[in-house]
Amino acid sequence: MTEPMFLKPVFQEKIWGGNRLNTVYGYDIPSDHTGECWAISAHKHGPATVINGPYKGMTLDEVWNKHREAFGNAEGDVFPLLTKILDAKKDLSVQVHPDDAYAEEHEHELGKTECWYVLAADEGAQMYYGHYANSREELAEMIENHEWDKLLRKVPVKPGDFLYVPSGTIHAIGAGIMVLETQQSSDTTYRLYDFDRVDATTGQKRELHIKQSIDVTNVPHVDPKIDRKEYKVGDAEVTRFVSTDFFAVYRWVLKGGSATFKREEAPYTLVSVLDGKGKLTVDGKDYEIEKGVHFVLPFDVKEWTVSGNVMIIASEPGQKA
Repeated sequence: MTEPMFLKPVFQEKIWGGNRLNTVYGYDIPSDHTGECWAISAHKHGPATVINGPYKGMTLDEVWNKHREAFGNAEGDVFPLLTKILDAKKDLSVQVHPDDAYAEEHEHELGKTECWYVLAADEGAQMYYGHYANSREELAEMIENHEWDKLLRKVPVKPGDFLYVPSGTIHAIGAGIMVLETQQSSDTTYRLYDFDRVDATTGQKRELHIKQSIDVTNVPHVDPKIDRKEYKVGDAEVTRFVSTDFFAVYRWVLKGGSATFKREEAPYTLVSVLDGKGKLTVDGKDYEIEKGVHFVLPFDVKEWTVSGNVMIIASEPGQKA
């Protein structure tokens, strides 16, 4: 299959969501509290649909299960990655995700290591990222005593920032922030604190997962080291933000001109156009691309050219995936 698989996203309404997935990206969203665009997803809770080519009308998980050759016959029961755009009008719950071993035992799915590329951030916006407890006992005590200001670490962010969030990291996207999230394909979240919010639909506070959160949190918190690299491919400024066992994440920025990329080790590539417009050329055929478009470059696409004025986030599965 020497052509890209363009995808129709799935949208998730959230208590903390807003309307910027419509006003900024032009998506037809279900309401003004839409929090998540599952842009490149094969997860059972929201699989994206292929809108072109021989797999048109199939969901990405169906392609993974029935046409594994499109992904270089990669191993694994599930497509390992999930790309989202999140619009946090309000703070997300403070949460933590398990690693693969804990998630497999307790949730029967992948763990969740993720990362964020900040697309927009209001003046003074902050992420919750890490904590100040020195031991698991101190962590449990501070949680029991609701010492959230003392426990939770806050980090200011601005557009263009990148944060890597390994499993076991206490975190929350803060109000006024939009991110492109690259993550393992998992929907397991342990909610530690939800600001005592009440769900408008149920009239109840949302469920917390205190025991699981304490079980899986990394103590003490240590900021992960990431091997960031910057280089040029043709006319494109390329930043590799992170390369781990789970995924590698890149930014491609073109301000005119073109760049030709060649497939190296990864069997397929996930691509999200986050600003501008341009052209993708594969096997002599041109595809118009613009802000808000998402696609997968399958295994048989060994080379592709991007031209125009675009900012793209691309990702590839890591060795573990």
